[in-house]
Amino acid sequence: MGCAWFGAFSGCKGKHGGNQTQVEGKKLGILTSDVKCFSYNSLRSATANFHPSSKIGGGGYGVVYRGVLRDGTQVAIKSLSTESKQGTQEFLTEINVISNIRHPHLVELIGCCVEDNHRILVYEYLENNSLASALLGSKSKHIALDWPTRAAICRGTASGLVFLHEETEPHIVHRDIKASNILLDGNFNPKIGDFGLAKLFPDNVTHLSTRVAGTIGYLAPEYALLGQLTRKADVYSLGVLLLEIVSGRSSNMAAFGEELLVLVEWTWKLRKEERLLDIVDPELTEYPEAEVMRFIKVALFCTQGGAHQRPTMKQVLEMLSKEVHLNEKALTEPDIFRVHSSGHSSGINLSKTSRAERQKQPANPSVNSTHSYSSQTETLLLPR
Repeated sequence: MGCAWFGAFSGCKGKHGGNQTQVEGKKLGILTSDVKCFSYNSLRSATANFHPSSKIGGGGYGVVYRGVLRDGTQVAIKSLSTESKQGTQEFLTEINVISNIRHPHLVELIGCCVEDNHRILVYEYLENNSLASALLGSKSKHIALDWPTRAAICRGTASGLVFLHEETEPHIVHRDIKASNILLDGNFNPKIGDFGLAKLFPDNVTHLSTRVAGTIGYLAPEYALLGQLTRKADVYSLGVLLLEIVSGRSSNMAAFGEELLVLVEWTWKLRKEERLLDIVDPELTEYPEAEVMRFIKVALFCTQGGAHQRPTMKQVLEMLSKEVHLNEKALTEPDIFRVHSSGHSSGINLSKTSRAERQKQPANPSVNSTHSYSSQTETLLLPR
């Protein structure tokens, strides 16, 4: 990959009236020369003064606008919240991690703006917004996706993660794979976005002990509990995402059955009852049963409780790309962590579904903060 991490700032490529951005970027800690520097005025002009009609997304981190540059190029412009200290760190991480890597299934970062208190990222524009919006969003934004399109989204996302895990140097763990971070171009090709939580993984490191960050519903249980990060955390998140794509249901917005199970639990229950295809989105009236069944089982392999039991991302892509024999005798039950609201505490209760029974954990004393992130909940926890 060839990008430094907290080294010297090399300057910006293509100023676009962004001299102040170049200076401020150096002060802030932007390390790469592979991003264009945009002036605040140029981006304000591109979005009609950040007009509400240009807004295409948003959340706790800020707002995303559709913009048109002076040369006619359409871009997505993410203006980060000026009140978030964490947002500044994620801003730096995103620039320094992905500014000089390219892959068909990764969103391209075009440039940035750092002027006064403005922190803005400029990306390629993707016409069909996010997978969360197209598949799991409101009826007004919903797009009917047939099975070949969904299968291609699954494989494309896995391909992007293989590139991050295996082919970049140092390797990259995304840490926040979820439907709202999978963006879709005009042909519904998926591209992984939002690298604000990404971690670099040198070759000789097996795991990192780090503050836990991500989205409840997608967090690998061993990572949420111990703060020990490996590439298998992304594998777990992808497994949850695969189930969402097959079922058309959100992992943390829907509850199933009398027990109000989450999606992964419900899938496991259906497997024990030999009714796995019951999870398929009713909107899919035609689909190859054997292939869909394989995708569901791959998702279950990805969400197994033990990180060492999960396949590598390269193996996941292979299983999604061709007919392979899956050793279901080796498949073990998923582990789940769930957030419980408490009127008497500002903390968060995490509950874990183990192979024997669902055991409730006490309120986690190491919770740092919780804040809204789009329609999901992002929780930051300190490892015990």
